[in-house]
Amino acid sequence: MRVLSDSEIDDLLDLGALLPVVESAFVKQGRGEVERPDRPHFPVGAGIEGDEPLGTGLVMPAYVHGAAYYATKLVGVHEGNGERGLPTVNATIALTEAETGLPAAYLAGTRITNARTGCIGGLAAKHLATEPLRVGIVGAGAQARWQARAIAAATDVDRVRVYSPSDSREACAADLRAAGIDAEAVGTPREAVADATVVVTATTSTEPTFPGEALAAGTLVVAVGAYAPEMRELDATTVERAARIFADVPEEAATVGDMDGVEPSSLVSLSDAFEGEAGRRRDDEILIVESVGSAVLDAAAAEHLLARAEARDAGTIVDL
Repeated sequence: MRVLSDSEIDDLLDLGALLPVVESAFVKQGRGEVERPDRPHFPVGAGIEGDEPLGTGLVMPAYVHGAAYYATKLVGVHEGNGERGLPTVNATIALTEAETGLPAAYLAGTRITNARTGCIGGLAAKHLATEPLRVGIVGAGAQARWQARAIAAATDVDRVRVYSPSDSREACAADLRAAGIDAEAVGTPREAVADATVVVTATTSTEPTFPGEALAAGTLVVAVGAYAPEMRELDATTVERAARIFADVPEEAATVGDMDGVEPSSLVSLSDAFEGEAGRRRDDEILIVESVGSAVLDAAAAEHLLARAEARDAGTIVDL
């Protein structure tokens, strides 16, 4: 099997090339041309430093019909990692031959997860946002950076404003400027979202992250942080003001805190926007994209990167 480290994934990854791969995977998911079993998540670490868990483990399997491989992603979400100087989310992805069941590759998955999640925001902005693209981001971690980069790769971004309650907002804005994106840190969430045409929330919050009444008419809100009922980034005002709510996985998105009180049947599959079956009807509509993540995107992204690795003979071949 081929083993690809994070640095090798970094060398292989190109957001411009990944965006259509993620879009195609979304379309196949919307058409039911995938296998995406339930993804269990469970507390881990209880008994190491006391009775309380230290993080959450997730297992995310998926297969896209016709693909050469199926994927199994293993994820750890540990809020205490910030104090250790480590990423909050860590992942690895195993690719297995769909024809034989033989192991094919093992990839460092954190960067892939961040990139494919960033592509959700990029594709949403491409299909659903109004111009000019003024982006407000609440959150200043790795995903905030990937969202901004992917939106810039998919569209023409005018400027980005970043808010976080810590000084990390300054570092995030500086990193984006180094990547050629006009970005500045701001002191309040209201400043980040005011007059933005795209608002991204990329946090692990359990409370709303900005006041919904501060949104300008026509804003696209992309919420990528919440994946469980206790997690919430959007307030009731934001949800009530939305003309339509799109979701990458409607049946799962309906269970997160952002969607409290929203009927699952009212959520529109994001793939419908990519296929031209649903979208923005007026420039002044507020739209929401609620993303909980899908292993289908990991499977497609990992297979894409494996093909690039094979073409360049990148990685290490290991016999099991």
